[in-house]
Amino acid sequence: MTQDHLRTRAGLWMGVGAYLLWGVLPLYFKALTHVDPVEIVAHRILWSLLFLGALATLWHRWPTMRAAVANRRVLMTLAATSILIGVNWLIYIWAVLNGHVLEGSLGYYLNPLVNVLLGVFLLKEKLTRAQTLAVLLAAAGVAVLAFGAGSGLWISLTLAFSFATYGYLRKVAPVESLEGLSIETAILAPLALAWVLWLASKGESGLGMDMTTTLLLAAAGAITAIPLLLFTAAAKRLPYSTLGFLQYIAPSLQFLLAVLVFGEKLTTSHIICFAAIWTSLIIFTFEGVRLGRAAARARTAAF
Repeated sequence: MTQDHLRTRAGLWMGVGAYLLWGVLPLYFKALTHVDPVEIVAHRILWSLLFLGALATLWHRWPTMRAAVANRRVLMTLAATSILIGVNWLIYIWAVLNGHVLEGSLGYYLNPLVNVLLGVFLLKEKLTRAQTLAVLLAAAGVAVLAFGAGSGLWISLTLAFSFATYGYLRKVAPVESLEGLSIETAILAPLALAWVLWLASKGESGLGMDMTTTLLLAAAGAITAIPLLLFTAAAKRLPYSTLGFLQYIAPSLQFLLAVLVFGEKLTTSHIICFAAIWTSLIIFTFEGVRLGRAAARARTAAF
């Protein structure tokens, strides 16, 4: 087995692991419904920074961390991605705590299709007829939801566009996963620390409220960092189309949790929208497989 095959296989397992963990993440946030969403985000940032700092020390990554910080282009890119991931975290946690896990899952179902749009507008990629049909079908589904039950549609669209843009920028940024995520959390840490200290000064902090809450907030570092490290490492090793396909794991688990565990109402508009999204994803996936096989045959013929 070649080095490239080993790298791809490792990336595949990393991607699967990341999306499985993200798929069950609502269970963790539901246990913190009594804590303010902004405080949860702040603790995610601060405890992640401590966790990542320990990993950087253990794996001797501080020299590469300093090199990344010294690179102005990398630093500017990570400043942008830190904002994107911070917004994504805040909106998603708020959605889970307020009974909008369905809208959250829809946002991550839309993510691969937003990746397509980024490829078209930023990379000037061309769509086949089948891919165009898939995008139009997804847009029609979103339009139905917007007219029928669109009060939470902004959640889905914000999550989809923020994470798709985050994934794109992290893929093209010349920085490894640990270094990149550490710098992102370091950029956000001063604001997070200020918020936690302000809440503590008012006696409204969740930290210290009770042992369970304190332990859950302290665990936010590992719970946040591990799937993100797996995701960014997978993004470096896998084609973006493959990474997009793996994305279906997380929203599928979230969808099942929303309906079967949390008892969220599945409206007719939701059903039509999800059906359109699922159909468009099936079309897009089969078209991607077809194009991949055609490219492989072309490479074989060239030799």
